[in-house]
Amino acid sequence: MSTTHLRTAEIDGDFVVFLIGARWDLRHPVRTFRDLGGRRGMTHMLKYLSERPEKGLLGYTMGFPVIVQYWRSFEHLEAFARDRDDPHLAAWRNYYRRNGETGIWHETYLVRAGEYEAIYGHMPEFGLGKAGRCVPLAEASSARRRLGRAARTPVPT
Repeated sequence: MSTTHLRTAEIDGDFVVFLIGARWDLRHPVRTFRDLGGRRGMTHMLKYLSERPEKGLLGYTMGFPVIVQYWRSFEHLEAFARDRDDPHLAAWRNYYRRNGETGIWHETYLVRAGEYEAIYGHMPEFGLGKAGRCVPLAEASSARRRLGRAARTPVPT
């Protein structure tokens, strides 16, 4: 099989993957929208961050029900969450004060340099490849090699 249409992702250094989502109450969409910050919610925050690369957001992929975000560091993510001048803190306080019934969740993963693997076939820049950069996949590439584990871990037979 030719690999000319296959690419992988590269990103310099450590980074953070932040997953965030909500459980929408479809019976009460207006309440859910307000619980999640209304016009000052996630879409507003992502636009704000995209206009300020120094805040540390490398990229994101909008999905439903999960938004995947890539951050330069946990310190950048935490600073954004706590800074009174950034839009997150007001939205969080609104959610907490409303004590709404809209479910929210997030997960944070710290990724060390080189300890990730990605492949894209017939895809535009997406996910980690968009947050970092997409590069052609080597002919003899495998997930194990992309993770740098080929010499360290024997393949079970």
